[in-house]
Amino acid sequence: MAERLKAPPAAGVPILQIAGLNVFYGRSHALQGVDLTLHSGVLSVVGRNGMGKTTMCKAIMGLVPISAGSIRFFGEEIAGRSPAEIARLGVGYVPQGRRLWRSLTVDEHLRLMQRGKRGAWTPERVYEVFPRLAERRNNGGAQLSGGEQQMLAIGRALLLNPRLLVMDEPTEGLAPVIVAHVEEMLVRLADQGDVAILVIEQNIGVATQMSDPIAIMVNGRVNRIIAAATLAGDRELQQRLLGVGRHGHDETDSAPEPATGQAGATRAVPVASTGPMRVYNANPVIPTRWSQPVPAARIEAQARTISRPTLATRNGEPVGAIRPLAVATAGEPYVVIAGTLDTKGEELRYIRDLIRSEGLRTRLVDLSTSGRSAGGDVTPQQVALASARGSTGISSSDRGTAVAAMAEAFAAWLPRQEGVLGIISAGGSGATAMVTPAMQALPVGLPKLMISTMASGDVRAYVGATDIAMMHAVTDVQGLNRVSRLVLGNGARAVSAMAKGRLAELKREGVARRAAEPEKPLVGLTMFGVTTPCVQQVAKLLEPEWEPLVFHATGTGGQSMEKLVDSGLVGAVIDVSTTEICDLLMGGFLPATEDRFGAIIRTRIPYVGSVGALDMVNFFAPETVPERYRSRKLYPHNPQITLMRTNAEENALMGRWIGERLNQMEGPVRFLIPERGVSAIDAQGQAFHDPAADAALFQSLEQTVRMSASRQLIRLPLHINDPAFAAALVQQFRSLHAGRRRERASGGRS
Repeated sequence: MAERLKAPPAAGVPILQIAGLNVFYGRSHALQGVDLTLHSGVLSVVGRNGMGKTTMCKAIMGLVPISAGSIRFFGEEIAGRSPAEIARLGVGYVPQGRRLWRSLTVDEHLRLMQRGKRGAWTPERVYEVFPRLAERRNNGGAQLSGGEQQMLAIGRALLLNPRLLVMDEPTEGLAPVIVAHVEEMLVRLADQGDVAILVIEQNIGVATQMSDPIAIMVNGRVNRIIAAATLAGDRELQQRLLGVGRHGHDETDSAPEPATGQAGATRAVPVASTGPMRVYNANPVIPTRWSQPVPAARIEAQARTISRPTLATRNGEPVGAIRPLAVATAGEPYVVIAGTLDTKGEELRYIRDLIRSEGLRTRLVDLSTSGRSAGGDVTPQQVALASARGSTGISSSDRGTAVAAMAEAFAAWLPRQEGVLGIISAGGSGATAMVTPAMQALPVGLPKLMISTMASGDVRAYVGATDIAMMHAVTDVQGLNRVSRLVLGNGARAVSAMAKGRLAELKREGVARRAAEPEKPLVGLTMFGVTTPCVQQVAKLLEPEWEPLVFHATGTGGQSMEKLVDSGLVGAVIDVSTTEICDLLMGGFLPATEDRFGAIIRTRIPYVGSVGALDMVNFFAPETVPERYRSRKLYPHNPQITLMRTNAEENALMGRWIGERLNQMEGPVRFLIPERGVSAIDAQGQAFHDPAADAALFQSLEQTVRMSASRQLIRLPLHINDPAFAAALVQQFRSLHAGRRRERASGGRS
């Protein structure tokens, strides 16, 4: 009995190598000396009906006898072995037509295939990859749609945990959305490196999206192996090799590409296009040998533009990588120019050219969702693969859904890239919504510039808690003109200058003087105008040992501080001003998010905090105060901002909200309560002085917080802006960080 191959016998040995393969059906010579090699990844084989593709699959699996030739799997000859032996060696097969049992349920199909020792592929993992099968697990094979049947056939083959998966027409008869799902699953599967895939396809579009290069079979032979971009973009070549208007003897007029690896031979390595490709399907309907030529006008009308990464290899060398943008740059830093090239291509290329003229490398990233991509260094499909939804989301016919999916994918894709010096984009509301979430995910300090028609309004949702620079486009980003050239040019030169400065800073990081003058650790402080004296005193007391970073508690201020905590740049905080909670719970215009304190909880760093400015909710001019609050105590902070005093009921609500989050903090907590007032206008004799409302806040905190040795509430008979209160904050802070400071002094990590 054949035993499963545990590993390749030697480096460089092909997974599958077919040489001189001949198969006869009676006197009909079906395969005529087929030569084909698959080293890794995906290899697509295309050809008209009757060219021998399915026969080759059956020969690999031992389902038809061969008359001559060799089939080697990891260097081991498998020609002449039984199908069961070949399957046990690690070759899986998804036949054309699926061949499911009508009487067995989905789950029974999968359990039947899982025999012997469990491998990486289990029925549970198949259900994860194909959630639809999990929903239909109790349905019989005859009760499934065509797409569901294909998913089950693939899952059944994967349960053998194969090293090679042979798939015969996997997308035949499937709806486009199912085809996209199958394509994406196969690409991801090969990307993991556990299995190589040989795909037999009639659909040129599918074949060129999954593989580069492509093998073309004509009259029982591999006529040539060709770059996917060449095949996808050459309608005449498709018609000659794959069309139905000529006979086989007219279609072998071009020799296959020269063999490689011979001594002294020179090889022209094809350059896979990273831009869009027009795909012309010469067979819009399933052809026969007697079909008439398809009119050129119909082929042109049905052509589509694709921009899909591939995972195939040519003689072991990858062609068209999917994600490794950093590898493509050979370690040289670059500036990202991102946007929708189908509608803003001229403008984005203008920006790119200006940045290049400054001596910087660039990467043009296409975020188009219309399917009319105009090219780029990184395609929409490459970006989409970074998202869990893959290409399905960005292919939605609903623009809003597609934009949201692309925003999610780009936000996942961009932070993974190495060597990024900065990023710039230009566009309207759609492009701004797609690009800025990814910008927000980048570290503070990395240049980020968004040229947008939305930049003259409220940009909080776009900028978030990070350092995105917004530049108003003035005119719509639609074509180059006298004004747009000035604005886009200024943006390009600005990001170039910032990128050069960042590059210079990166080069200085290794200078030895840094060891002689170690940087002080950072501490984040939150401040509002009415808590300024307290924060200034705290910063002054800390400056000899710490570098204070003061964040204005305007909603995004707290988010910014916590973003730096999450990133590890800030490992200590004195959260004096938690006022953003007021606006979150009462509807003011400077609110925190529900994730306020989340970074402290996640990172478990020591936390020192207080109730600064929890006596006020922020609104704009007096007429903007909601009707339900018009009778409340209001205070005109300035002509644009009106403050509303929080009452006892609202303070009790805030005390519970904050207390619940303090309970979730696993690091040490010291939360200080100033009993004589929480802001400058809450002091005795001031407009918001209300001891009863403050008492409700303090009592709610005491009732909610679970006190322990590491989690303490500390009440002090002081006002928040008293120097003694600032000193108390610093004293508690130093006690929590004393051990961490000793670790730093001894060379340990804080």
